Formats: sequence, C-alpha cells, structure tokens
Amino acid sequence: MHRALISGIAIAILCSVVGLFLVLRRYSLFGDAIAHSSFGGIALGLLAGVYPLWTAYGVSIASALIITKVKDRYNISGDASIAVLLSSGIAVGLVIIGLSGGFTIDIFSFLFGSILLVSVDDTILVLALTGAILIVILLFYRQILYSTFNEEQAKVSGIPVEKINYLIVFMAGITVVTSIQLVGVLLISALFVIPNVTAIMYGKGFKQTALISMSFSVFSVIVGILISY
Repeated sequence: MHRALISGIAIAILCSVVGLFLVLRRYSLFGDAIAHSSFGGIALGLLAGVYPLWTAYGVSIASALIITKVKDRYNISGDASIAVLLSSGIAVGLVIIGLSGGFTIDIFSFLFGSILLVSVDDTILVLALTGAILIVILLFYRQILYSTFNEEQAKVSGIPVEKINYLIVFMAGITVVTSIQLVGVLLISALFVIPNVTAIMYGKGFKQTALISMSFSVFSVIVGILISY
C-alpha cells in the first residue's frame, strides 16, 4: 500500500500540472486521446512479445507529435486533431488484439490499472519521470505559461512557440503512459481534466489554480486507494 500511495501521489501531481496546461490550451481531451493511442501501442507490444509500456511510449509520443505537426501545418482545430487520435488509436488497438487472439488479463490490467500491485521498480520509474518532467516545466515555466495564454504575443516576444507546443505534447505523452499502469487507459483523462476544471472554477490566478488542482488530485487518489485497499 505504501508503494501505491507514493506512486499515486506522484502521478496525481504530475497529471494535474501537465493537465492544467492542456486544459488552458483547450486540449482537455488530449490526455484521453493519447491514452487511446497508447492502447494500440500496448496491444502491439503484447503481440510482439515486448514489454508493452515501451511500445506504448513510442506510439503515444509519435502520435502526439504527428497530430500536433499536422494541426499546425494545415491549421486544423485542436478538437478535430484530438478526435482523429481518439478514434484511430482505439481502432488500431482492437485490430491488433483481434490478430493476437482476443483480450487477455494483461490487456485488462492496462485498461483499468492496478495501482495496488505496483512494484518497487515501477515506483522508482514513476518518481524519476515525475521529477524529470516537473524540472523541465520549472526550467521553461515562463515560456510555457506565456505561450499558453497568448500564443501570438509569445511569438512576437521571441519565444519558440512551436517547440514549446511539441515539448508540452511530449510531456503529456510520457505522463499518460507512465500513469496507465496505475490508473488505466479508461480513467486517465479524469486526472487530467476533473481537478483542473474544478480548480479553474475556484482559483484566482494561475498559481492558486495549480495548487487547488494538485490538492484536489492528490486527495482524490489517496481516498480512492484507501477505499479500494
């Protein structure tokens, strides 16, 4: 249970921070779309006999970067690009599962998560990736925040907005796949969206909103673990 609490709190903080930037950019369902694309990566890994999270990382990050590139190049709305990723990701996953002989217990563990069964190695990986992503956000905090609220003005100010956008979706991809083993493909978007929407309703200013979001997310995870234990 201690490992579950440590991993859960780390994931709660990470999802609320990364998710806040996505929600403010009107990419609320981007986490859900990445999770669906990672489902295809997980199925591919199980079919190929490779550790499924590694293939999920590759597929999710590639999908996020490609969709972002297409959106920027062809001026497609964020909602439309997310819809493409949502539908195609789950479709590819189902096709691969069909080819591999149907659903298995491994697939279901990734769909719904298994936070109480998290290992020491998984906990270390979660803490390491959480720390790394939060450090990156702190290093590029001004650029990320500026481009989130006023992209055009950020470009005029010399901020490499396109690179910042790629950085955000890259971190979102890492965050989603890292969280999947604990929370599951079907529930990961809840940690990205619900705490942040709640925080935006009651927060005054970005920092207060972020603090409320993290507190709400951590509280929800702790209560959920205690109830399920």
